[in-house]
Amino acid sequence: MNEQMNQENGFGSSLALLDALGIGPVWVRRELAVEEVQAQEPASAAAASATAEAVERPPQAAVQPSVSPTLEAETMAELPAVQAPPAAVPVEPATPVSSPARRSAPEPEEGAPPAWLDEMDFAASVEPMFIPDGEDDEAAPAVDPLIARIKQMDWPQLKEQVADCRRCGLCQGRKKTVFGVGDEKAKWLFIGEGPGRNEDMQGEPFVGPAGKLLDNMLVSMGVKRGESAYIANIVKCRPTDETGRDRPPSPQEVASCLPYLQRQIELIQPTVLVALGKTAAISLLGLDPATPVARLRGTVHRYQELPLVVTYHPAYLLRSLQDKSKAWADLCLAMSTYQAQAR
Repeated sequence: MNEQMNQENGFGSSLALLDALGIGPVWVRRELAVEEVQAQEPASAAAASATAEAVERPPQAAVQPSVSPTLEAETMAELPAVQAPPAAVPVEPATPVSSPARRSAPEPEEGAPPAWLDEMDFAASVEPMFIPDGEDDEAAPAVDPLIARIKQMDWPQLKEQVADCRRCGLCQGRKKTVFGVGDEKAKWLFIGEGPGRNEDMQGEPFVGPAGKLLDNMLVSMGVKRGESAYIANIVKCRPTDETGRDRPPSPQEVASCLPYLQRQIELIQPTVLVALGKTAAISLLGLDPATPVARLRGTVHRYQELPLVVTYHPAYLLRSLQDKSKAWADLCLAMSTYQAQAR
């Protein structure tokens, strides 16, 4: 009876043997999975992808129990030829989002950085360092608010500011500040070093023997003090040494007082500037203090687009009479420059 049923079923004895070995359920599950895939449409792209993967993946060998070679050979000999099941209709799974293909990095050379180090975007991964305000410009010099105010002053305000100035130590030994004298719309501006004893007493630049010599120089040029000429100094107070004798101003003293003279030049707008002596020349031109006057003579320099001629200081000419001819040549250069500017 059983034999007849097995012959009718075709696979009766084979299936019973496979069930006994634990192989039958795998075949059943695979067939069921194919039928379910054919019958149902995936509910979502993720479910379809998972189902397709399950259909294509062969059964894992780990689920099959281990069978001895003898038993397996006998079993396979008893099995009749099994017809292949009909081909399942392929189900197109939803196209998954594919990640870009990863390139295989070449073997790094010895001592070279790893490949992942080159692929990292440090500009995007490293956060910018926070720098508090003011810490990145420590080397920048502090701006003196008084200098900004000086640039906006008119003549009365500037004179008042100079009279009360305490920007350097020269104020401690002065009797009077020496602001300057002359035509406030002058074509000629003569600039000396600083006040001497006579200037400190009277509060006017270039008085005494040096002042008389300067007046004679102006007359030879066709200019008079107070008419088309203005006379000023680099510093407004008298510089003296420990013994009370006149001395050149220090760079710090020049830096403290120079904004006043710069504002005077802006207000006057002269045609030609004449620097009398080394201190005036190097202060206006921003040169090395060791630069001699002889190297600066004979050339028309520029101070803020204004022509500037350098000559000897009248006090020096009183001690070195042989250089008066050189000073006259400098004044001739200044006059020719003035005529060229006036055209």
